[in-house]
Amino acid sequence: MSVKDEKLMNSYRFFKNINCKYYPCHKGIDVQNCLFCFCPLYTFDDCGGNYSITKDGIKDCENCLFPHRPANYDKVLEKLKALNTGRTR
Repeated sequence: MSVKDEKLMNSYRFFKNINCKYYPCHKGIDVQNCLFCFCPLYTFDDCGGNYSITKDGIKDCENCLFPHRPANYDKVLEKLKALNTGRTR
């Protein structure tokens, strides 16, 4: 874990709930940020994450780590702000 990650973990930008029955909800990530447990970008076509569409047409985010990576906090907020101002990306 980098010094930058350690500083982030001690701030308002990071939350980790190891007592959650689903934690860890994604494999392949060492430092998991639970702040965006339910992804606020789920309804975005261009959410920035690695998702697939099931045969029933449901967005499957099981393999997506985008909102859970501490370094992506600002990117999530940028996308939400763009939606708020009418500039979706």
